[in-house]
Amino acid sequence: MSGTTAAAVRPRRLQTGAGTSRWVVLVVLCVSLLLVAVDATVLHVAVPAVTEDLRPGAVELLWIVDTYPLVCAALLILFGTLGDRVGRRRILLLGYGLFGLASALAAFAPNAATLVLARALLGAGGAMIMPATLSILRHVFPDRRERALAIGVWSAVAAVGAAIGPLIGGLLLAHFWWGSVFLVNIPLMLVVLPAGRLLLPESTGDQDGPWDVAGAVLAALGLFGAVLGVKRLGAGEGAWSALTLGPLLAGVALLVVFARRQRRQAHPLVDVAMFARPAFSTAVGCIVLAMLALVGLELIAAQYLQLVLGLSPLRTGLRLLPLTVAAMVAGLAGARVLRRFGPRRMVCAGFCVTALAVLLLTGMGGHDDKALLLTGFVLLGLGLETTLFGAYESMLNEAPPAQSGTAAAVGETSYQLGAGVGIALLGTVMNAAYAPALARVPGVPAAASEAASHSLGEAYDVAGRLGGPAGHALRRAARDSFVHGLHVTLLVSACLLMLGAVMALRLPRTMHCEGDPVALPAPREAERARVSA
Repeated sequence: MSGTTAAAVRPRRLQTGAGTSRWVVLVVLCVSLLLVAVDATVLHVAVPAVTEDLRPGAVELLWIVDTYPLVCAALLILFGTLGDRVGRRRILLLGYGLFGLASALAAFAPNAATLVLARALLGAGGAMIMPATLSILRHVFPDRRERALAIGVWSAVAAVGAAIGPLIGGLLLAHFWWGSVFLVNIPLMLVVLPAGRLLLPESTGDQDGPWDVAGAVLAALGLFGAVLGVKRLGAGEGAWSALTLGPLLAGVALLVVFARRQRRQAHPLVDVAMFARPAFSTAVGCIVLAMLALVGLELIAAQYLQLVLGLSPLRTGLRLLPLTVAAMVAGLAGARVLRRFGPRRMVCAGFCVTALAVLLLTGMGGHDDKALLLTGFVLLGLGLETTLFGAYESMLNEAPPAQSGTAAAVGETSYQLGAGVGIALLGTVMNAAYAPALARVPGVPAAASEAASHSLGEAYDVAGRLGGPAGHALRRAARDSFVHGLHVTLLVSACLLMLGAVMALRLPRTMHCEGDPVALPAPREAERARVSA
């Protein structure tokens, strides 16, 4: 598939290439992104309340949390490429509408199955919104210096949305029921829908050739199947179970078929040749690793703050607020840092700072250490936002302008896939480290120990029903085991982040912009060249 050309961005009610109008477009795009990013994490602090009200099983609970990012990841390429055909603005506005309707359904879901369905529809709406914001931004800002600043604002909004989700959820849960965390989407949608219709320019890609419907379906099914297998591993299912291994192998096979099909297509959805460029493929990998750490760790941290330290949802959101502030600072300063140090050192340093933060957070225990948490979350926000900014900017710059729509879909797929796999992967590590210690708790029946090994929240419920010395022993053992599992998970995350730092060494050393002066040889070397000539 061919992407959008700069000439294809047709102004509608404003000239996006002159004056400050393109910054107005950026504001609308950022509000759109905020709508999606908030919903990715707003449910995290509400998980205990949802568990108490709807009584989902362990697998259902994982689906409630994971369905949104996984469906979004599966459909990004489909809707991203469809937007290239029929208009990105049109798909964006449809995404707003679907997002609002799905939010209302989620808010009043009477059972776990309905909530999972609503989260899936939210994921589909997010898949309509996210690629359009980045591909429009790519062409509204053709100059790399301005585009770097715009991406800095855009990525800061993404990090802020993910980080303030728990805070918004905590504020709402302090006064309302858990369904209110979804109703917050509706006012935002009511603002961006008319604003987007009036202010955003329509843009389409090169419409030569048919849209590869079969390829889009293959990509969606392949991504969904692969991540479904990982999700079941995260739920504690056996690695050799047919319901785990089957979707995983089927998903990988479908993705292989998709890649081969794209190589043969005259008008592919995704130009596989882009991945042969080291900077592009490296940037995509860095996005996956960064999001894997952010969302997985944030979910575990929210559970730690509430279930181990006993903080309310509101206080939990406030404790995570320093991460938001640090991410905003890093995003807004990103363009200057990138210009001075270049993509390679910027992304590598971001991963190293994030790994340092994760190792520092291994000091978390059964007691509240405010200074430790503050320092760790600030470093986490600075490191992750620095990494994401450098990776996104490098990815968009490396992709040819004619393929920016494809690049946006690939980048957002990486973002959402990293978030979904992060929850599943770190959840697998957490479960593997948490469950064994509860197999034999003195004075606790085997059936109660088995039920308590599913999650810390369920362990507290079982301990409450047991009561007496047995209940107290089970509660203490579960809390200590959860803290141990948290430490193991953080160490695994630190290893993955250092792998990302090594991977970032493949990025370009410097940030080259059109119009930059070409480096000239030193006078002595120039004189030698003249004499030898």
